[in-house]
Formats: sequence, structure tokens, C-alpha cells
Amino acid sequence: MKKMKLSVLLAMFALVIGVLAACGGNAGGEETEGNTSGNSNSGGGEASETSIVVAGSSAMQPLVAAAAEQYKGDNADADIQVQAGGSGAGLSQVQEGSIAIGNSDVFAEEKEGIDAEALVDHKVAVVGMTAAINPNAGVDDLTKQQLIDIFTGKVTNWSEVGGNDQEITLVNRPDSSGTRATFVKYALDGETPAEGITEDSSNTVKQIVADTDGAIGYLALSYFDDDTVVKGKIDGVEATNETIGSGEFPIWAYQHSYTNGDPEGLAKEFLDYMMSDEVQTSIVPEQGYVPMTDMQVERDAEGNITEK
Repeated sequence: MKKMKLSVLLAMFALVIGVLAACGGNAGGEETEGNTSGNSNSGGGEASETSIVVAGSSAMQPLVAAAAEQYKGDNADADIQVQAGGSGAGLSQVQEGSIAIGNSDVFAEEKEGIDAEALVDHKVAVVGMTAAINPNAGVDDLTKQQLIDIFTGKVTNWSEVGGNDQEITLVNRPDSSGTRATFVKYALDGETPAEGITEDSSNTVKQIVADTDGAIGYLALSYFDDDTVVKGKIDGVEATNETIGSGEFPIWAYQHSYTNGDPEGLAKEFLDYMMSDEVQTSIVPEQGYVPMTDMQVERDAEGNITEK
């Protein structure tokens, strides 16, 4: 009888030990699984990031929007919102972290209040810019000095530069605009434009120039997609991919996509896509920009040009 009781006690003791061991194993397993799940969610969170905002340069908007649409066609879960607002706004917003990518026509070093060292520059294309002229002005070719004289107010009638007897109306972009900064720096040699109409959007500039007799503004080449405005030559040179790539046509700038630190997740994937052959050899030229691979020269933030 004693032996039976002892056997029962031993069996119960073994059962308790087994249960405790199993519980301990499950506890440990749950902890391990929890850690693994946490790591997975952390990494998965970056990989599964499906929405970013890209904003800034309106000159870049057509290119980036076209690339985003094609990217989303192949990646149904991706939500890439492309907005304008000007290069200054794009740089400010990406610096403060409110957007993933800030587009700019100018180097971050050229904008006051921007900590360029904190931002990473991704040059995704080159944009050419030139004068946009109302067809009734009767002019399609200007010397660089004539262009400067027109925008600084020294020349006020098209007849003074070989055109029709028509008063000149200036259409500018605001100070925050990268398009304006590029045009002022490389077309006007740094001269400040005279007062005129000021518009936030390149689309609006084009519309006003088209609708206003004698108007002149400036646009990225991607906006010269119809005959509503004249694409002005400078010193007899037309703005084309070839003349820009060789450095013969002077008014051009990099299309910068800045990130606050190294890009991650969808921002990195989209920027990699922007530099892919699919975009550089197709979308970039189709949208009126110059692929990075076509550039035979390069330019630094001071405007110095050197051969590659």
C-alpha cells in the first residue's frame, strides 16, 4: 500500500514537473516569438511603407508625376502623391520632415534657411528653360543681352528688338521658385527682374503668356508642348537635349530630388526607379527633360561648367 502511494506521489510529482517545464517552454517560446514578431514588424514596416508625398519644383512636376503613375501601375499598393509649390517649399518641407522627397531646380546650398549638409541630393534629370513669348510679339530669337534688357525693364516694346509695335508684359515666378532662380542666374546673369505679373505655377505662367499680347515669361522645356507660346532661341541657339547636353545652350539646371538623410522604404525604391533605364531612356525625354546619361558637361552650385 505504501509502495502504491509512493508510486502515485512520484507520478504526480513527475506530472507537475512536466507541466511546469511545458509552461516554462511556452513562456520562453512566446517571448522569442514576440521578439521575432517585433523585429519582423519593424523591418516589415519599412518594406511595406506604401504612401509618400513628393513636393516642390513645378518644373519637375510633369516628370515626377509621369514616373509615379508608371511606378504605381507596376506597384498597385504604392501611393505616391506628387505636388508642386516651388523649390523653396520643397526644400523647406523635406528639411522639416513633412514630406519624403523635396524636388528642387536649384542646389540646396543656394536657398537661405536650408541646411544642405543634412539633405541628400539625388540628381534625376536636367531641365532646360527658356523664354516663353506670346506669338503676337513677332519675335522668336533674342540675344542674351536683349533678354536681360527686357526682363530688367530697359526694353519695354517688342519693336526695340525687331518685333511688332507691342508693349512688353513681364510674367515672373515668385522668389521661392527654383525656375525663377535658374532663369535669373543663367539667363539674366544674376540681374533682378523688373516688376510684372507674378504667378506661383508654371502652368499659369504659360496660360497668361498665351492669352496676353506682348507677354513674355520663362518655362521649362516640358511646357512647350503646343504652339500657344513661342519657345525663344537665345543667340540663335534653340534649347534642345543636344545643345543642353553639350553645354551650348546655357539655361539649364539639374532636377534635384532631396531627402532628409539617406532614403528608405518607398522613397528609396521610387528614387531608384527614377534612375532606372526604364525612366531615363523613356519617360525623361518624352516629358521634355534631358537624361543624366546625355550630359557631356556638369555644373556645380556656383554655376561652373566642366566636361565630364
